[in-house]
Amino acid sequence: MNILLKSAKIVSPENSALHLKKRDILIKKGTIEKIAASITEIPSSIKVFESKNLHVSIGWLDTGVCFGEPGHEERETIENGLLVAAKSGFTNVILNPNTTPIPDTSSDIVFLKERAKGNGTQLHPLGSLSKHAKGVDLAELFDMRKAGAVGFYDFKSQVANPNLLKIALLYTQSFNGLVFSFPEDKQIKGKGVVNEGAMSTSLGLKGIPGLAEELQISRDLFILEYTGGKLHIPTISTANSVKLIAAAKKKGLDVSCSVAVHNLLFTDDNLSDFDTSFKVSPPLRTKDDTKALLKGLKEGIVDFVTSDHIPLDIEEKRVELDNALPGTIGLESSFGSLLQVFDLEDTINLLTKGWERFNLAKPEIEVGKSACLTLFEPTEEWTFDEKAIFSTSKNSMFLNTPQKGRVLGTISNNIITL
Repeated sequence: MNILLKSAKIVSPENSALHLKKRDILIKKGTIEKIAASITEIPSSIKVFESKNLHVSIGWLDTGVCFGEPGHEERETIENGLLVAAKSGFTNVILNPNTTPIPDTSSDIVFLKERAKGNGTQLHPLGSLSKHAKGVDLAELFDMRKAGAVGFYDFKSQVANPNLLKIALLYTQSFNGLVFSFPEDKQIKGKGVVNEGAMSTSLGLKGIPGLAEELQISRDLFILEYTGGKLHIPTISTANSVKLIAAAKKKGLDVSCSVAVHNLLFTDDNLSDFDTSFKVSPPLRTKDDTKALLKGLKEGIVDFVTSDHIPLDIEEKRVELDNALPGTIGLESSFGSLLQVFDLEDTINLLTKGWERFNLAKPEIEVGKSACLTLFEPTEEWTFDEKAIFSTSKNSMFLNTPQKGRVLGTISNNIITL
């Protein structure tokens, strides 16, 4: 892989020497060979890439995506899912454990990593926290960690047994493991399908109160304070959740959390037409919650933004809202949506956070380093439509929404995706 990027504006706040400077970047065999104001001697074997208003940053990381393979290849294969991620600007993704079978052994993790080899985007799998994600017995956490699992998560499922979470947090300290706990109390949720409030009442739908999330987070934080260890709370959605996590961080607890892009941009008002595209877990909340989540990101209380990319078949969405599966795809729309609510530097900062938390080496834009770059144009305004969807499944709540900026591609793992 040999390529020369011409006049690329580098967005790298941690690198003051290059930040917001226009540079030519020469990459040979996957390694950054030269960075200069102008590179004029270009061998014929070097592909030259130029684009109006070309910007570049280190590769982006998504801390929570789903594909389908194994078990649901009709939703998305690993190979196509990684291509979607690359075209969407993501050079690395954390894969949620929601396949069939659920990855709860080291051999499952090895399978996922082997299937992902040879792609531009690198896949980092999560293993199930409990056997078969049943919440009864711990899975093979240490063996999965040795095989390459970057954390442990019963996907979108409450860790109902507090003792199981306690034991997991104690046990994983011996190998610096990261424990996930989905913030939802099933008993409080009951048969709820959307946020509990004026909209659920007007639609005649059973609601999920913010209490279901906040009660679970409160319990988990008490256990973390008792045990120590590393806890990650994925996809929070309420203002009170932000307050609870802020208080825990002030105490010095080792807790991180994420929010899905769609919970920053949409509210339960979008459900007024019973559109199942807007049914997600956790549910879309209120404008006050959205404001609190955005503020939490800006203040560093909320650590990461995730696409929470969940491909689903049309048959799983084209049913009554009560019966539809929750989830939306989001990789393709993440960048253009975030630029609607953040400036460019904040957006790139959010898209490049999380490496240390998952014990991954953070890329650098530096001569001699492996090229792990995302290329983008940050100012073009356009409307997201089905032509912009690369995923096999098309269940996107972002259809017909305004976007700002376009991803041009990635250079990673010695593969160019443009």
